[in-house]
Amino acid sequence: MTTTPWHTSEDLALRYADGSLPEADAWSLEKHLETCTACAARVSAAVRNTPAGPVLDEVRDLILTATATRRPQGARGTAGPAPTGPRLTTRLRPALWSLGPALRGSWLLALLTVVGGALLLNRAAGYEASRTLLLTLAPVFPVAGVALSYGPHADPLHEITAATPSGGLRLALTRTAAVLGVSLPALALTGAALPASGAPGAAAWLLPALALTLGSLALASYVGCRTATAVTGGGWLAAVLLPALAAPGGPFSARLAGRLAGCFDGAQTGWAVAAAGCAVLLTVRRGAFDHLENR
Repeated sequence: MTTTPWHTSEDLALRYADGSLPEADAWSLEKHLETCTACAARVSAAVRNTPAGPVLDEVRDLILTATATRRPQGARGTAGPAPTGPRLTTRLRPALWSLGPALRGSWLLALLTVVGGALLLNRAAGYEASRTLLLTLAPVFPVAGVALSYGPHADPLHEITAATPSGGLRLALTRTAAVLGVSLPALALTGAALPASGAPGAAAWLLPALALTLGSLALASYVGCRTATAVTGGGWLAAVLLPALAAPGGPFSARLAGRLAGCFDGAQTGWAVAAAGCAVLLTVRRGAFDHLENR
């Protein structure tokens, strides 16, 4: 069987440029533009005729200027040709979007500080409740990563990326996955290396962390990422620390370990149900991530 080749019509290009093209059709069009120069030129002309055209031209000029000044030298001492074209964009775009939040300085530094501090407390100071403190903070780190993953505060080009079919919830989930890919192994391995000392198992926090992360994303569709993560992260810390502080008798670390045991070991089914419910709500609310520019 052979398929009939198709090309972008002027109407399709205009609808893509003004954002009225359905998401699935826009994805299909973008895939076609990777291999069709004529259609790419037609869509580019349509986009440049929109109010965003001058801004995009300015951004393009800045990028080309920065690229020209940093271009590697060729074998004969002249600037070698810079790789261009849709293939380079296709390869680099997912990597840059994914690694950006995971490598964000303040968040990564805080993660390394907590992991290193827990190990030092146990190895150097002999503090046996270091796993308890680590498990208290562990569910908050993925949630904090969500706050740095999506929105104008996290990306100077947010308005541009959010306007593409690859933006919105798809971009938020990609960056959240990058955050989870960094924080979950680091915290889980550190927890396994620390003595139990009455604290829950080293992996008991993973399901609550997933539920809190999905809950943050679902809530972000209403109030934005920063407010949502402040509510879920702050709510978790308040639910764990305040009852432990108010409980009578015994050292605080023992009371905190008991509180964590109730939140983790005795409520895994509840966390699983909460994670599933948040995932469903997030699916229903996915369109809201296209309009979070001011949150």
